[in-house]
Amino acid sequence: MPISYTVDHERRLVRVAGAGVFSDDDVFGYQREIMARQDVLGYDELVDMTNVIRIALPSFERVKDLAKLSAEMDPKHPPGRFAIVAPGDVAFMLGRLYKGIRSMMPGATREISVFRTHEEAEAFLRRPRTRSAGASEEPGDAGSDGGKIG
Repeated sequence: MPISYTVDHERRLVRVAGAGVFSDDDVFGYQREIMARQDVLGYDELVDMTNVIRIALPSFERVKDLAKLSAEMDPKHPPGRFAIVAPGDVAFMLGRLYKGIRSMMPGATREISVFRTHEEAEAFLRRPRTRSAGASEEPGDAGSDGGKIG
């Protein structure tokens, strides 16, 4: 499966793992599925590209399309953080491109960063938040569930 994810309601975190060949159909499918879930709106997201061996991207225009779709689906309050772990050069470059394009989209509310290591990404997600940009004070239901796309 190219994309799998688990939801940690206690941490308000969606962990996403890519593997094998990562296609834009997989990414768009995941984006639509996860954002349709009301129980994860405003959660942080950690996307791990470590086990992706190739990114099948038909054109750079698709990065812009994904950034636009993602920004349109951003929850207004509270926005979660989005961390991408991309040890490989191609995944890192595409992650930075996505971050740059997405930050310019109207309606974008999420803070996004791209990292080479899990430790850096986890530190980013644990950083203190201001009240206006932070997650809800109400704890989510403890437990986890997940899914697979592709």
